[in-house]
Amino acid sequence: MGRRKSGRKIDGVILLDKPTGLTSNDCLQQVRRLFSANRAGHTGSLDPMATGVLPVCFGEATKYARFGLDADKAYVARARLGVTTETGDAEGAVVAEKSVPTLTSDSLKQVFAQFTGEIIQVPSMYSALKHKGRPLYEYARKGIVVDRPGRPVKIYQLDLIELSGRDLVFFVRCSKGTYIRTLAEDIGNQIGCGAHLIGLRRTGVANFGLDSCHTLESLRDFSQKARTREIADYTELDRLLLPVDQLVNYLPEYRLNSANTRSLLHGQKVRISGLTVPKGLCRLYSDDSNRFLGIGETDKSDPELLSPVRLISTVTN
Repeated sequence: MGRRKSGRKIDGVILLDKPTGLTSNDCLQQVRRLFSANRAGHTGSLDPMATGVLPVCFGEATKYARFGLDADKAYVARARLGVTTETGDAEGAVVAEKSVPTLTSDSLKQVFAQFTGEIIQVPSMYSALKHKGRPLYEYARKGIVVDRPGRPVKIYQLDLIELSGRDLVFFVRCSKGTYIRTLAEDIGNQIGCGAHLIGLRRTGVANFGLDSCHTLESLRDFSQKARTREIADYTELDRLLLPVDQLVNYLPEYRLNSANTRSLLHGQKVRISGLTVPKGLCRLYSDDSNRFLGIGETDKSDPELLSPVRLISTVTN
């Protein structure tokens, strides 16, 4: 029999402004303890040096963490031109140095244009991408180079923020699976001098932005107040939680009548119709009670046939 997890059974999402110097898992475990939650997860790691938006999921929301992984992301990145490192960031040893050519806003825009749209990226050997069940960085640390096929990613927006000396600051909005460290290296190579990433701040995940995030310090304050009473009262802390469906609020929504709701909750496909029939994945709600039911997907060959993908169990409680 499995070991029962201690803590409260809570459902929802808290948006953390991840600090630098901690792994995403370090942050996850700290937040889980602050909420005294029995089940938690996050929607995609940030490197220890990176900061910014990190959605932390509790309870039922952990079922939808993978959809957060699939969401578009936005970053502000700082690259150091003229210096290439072993890891592509400031943690690695310097392997090459070159002079930086004279650059202007116009010349950088021309470079950025080559990395806008769908591009092919070759993941860094120091990424967490798995090969035969092990992250690539484990091979790299042993001096083993693994063949890594290029992968298509989409860069929706790539804008220059600042060029200060050798430091290039840019904003990027991109699809899942985009490595900003690799993007910085590729931009440096295209300029002809090389580059490495020295700073990264995630400013958005899907529709979540920094303005909705909480710091670890502020959460600690709320948690400390909750625990000072004879019987811990987490009411104020829990008010910070977003509903589970907010994690997938970038997906189109569709509302089901009571008959289709019952069928869907029993795992059955349902036939839908109307002008608002979505294509692909969608959020599902019960039309009569406005309950979030989960995620469904319409059939590619039969767009009016809807299948359940991931349902939230609390709707039947």
